[in-house]
Amino acid sequence: MAQSKQPGASNTRSLNLGIIGAGRIGRVHAAALAYHIPSANVKIISDIRSEAAQEAAKEFGIPKACEDYQEILESDVEGVVICSSTDTHSRIIEEAAAHGKHIFCEKPIDLDLQKIENALKAVEKAGVTLQVGFNRRFDPNFKKIKDSILAGKIGTPQIVRITSRDPSPPPLEYVKVSGGIFLDMTIHDFDMARFIAGEEIDEVFVHGANLIDPAIEKAGDIDTAVVSIKYKNGALCTIDNSRKAVYGYDQRLEVFGSKGCLISENNTPTRTQLWDSNGQSQDLPLFFFLQRYTDSYVAEMQEFVNCVLDKKKPSCSGNDGLIAVVIGLAAKKSYAEKRPVKISEIRKL
Repeated sequence: MAQSKQPGASNTRSLNLGIIGAGRIGRVHAAALAYHIPSANVKIISDIRSEAAQEAAKEFGIPKACEDYQEILESDVEGVVICSSTDTHSRIIEEAAAHGKHIFCEKPIDLDLQKIENALKAVEKAGVTLQVGFNRRFDPNFKKIKDSILAGKIGTPQIVRITSRDPSPPPLEYVKVSGGIFLDMTIHDFDMARFIAGEEIDEVFVHGANLIDPAIEKAGDIDTAVVSIKYKNGALCTIDNSRKAVYGYDQRLEVFGSKGCLISENNTPTRTQLWDSNGQSQDLPLFFFLQRYTDSYVAEMQEFVNCVLDKKKPSCSGNDGLIAVVIGLAAKKSYAEKRPVKISEIRKL
């Protein structure tokens, strides 16, 4: 689990921030900044629901709460953390850049590629930092696998296997506006596939089904998917997704290479096992992403703060956010047309 605030930033100066959106993910980032990152100072939080902003401000010791995020952009904070609904992300990025604010934005930047490109151009023109919230890159288990690959422990990666299954489907109203499973859920796995292998994706082929909730199908989405990926260097990857794993939040990763194999199993509350006459048993996986990825949320926010203070580029850039959406759109096209789709059909990278 993440530790209490400890000196850890690479700069003694603190970064003044505002948080836009006080929903579930906004509160996650507020907690990370308030309790674990001494070089961060959250001065203001906004939400279209005034009571949500007020409650978060009180809980995390934030001096000011407001409804209109324009108050944050017009304030003296140096950076913003965008945790509002997806349909607002690209617009707020452009506005924040115009105000000279450094930006951390939750995924996806937008569901429309042109809007993403416009946002990235605004960031480049303003010369501000933009980091996209693909927190799984910062998970200690997955980071250890990445570091081991870079150290040559398994030689050249040949097969990547990613399992990502939620314990229960999201609310139907969310499904209707999320962009679908590939741009909401699998988008994390597309980014992980690129990050772990260190290779760009050339082609995707999707099999999808509705096996859990008929209402999801009526909303125009699927709840179960298997994605086959071919990298540009010829290596392969499979991703399997389900909206309902009755035993908890199933997050596993395996990378097979020319010299060996790296495996990350599920995190559980304890690592103990019971062996008796009935067999063997152990704890179920942690139940949801808030428990499973606690450390990763702190680590990604620490990187953002450090990058701004030290004038460095973040490891998860706006371009990474763009590419993940391109892959998601290719996956949607593959499912709709029942064929392999080249990433270049959506956009040349």
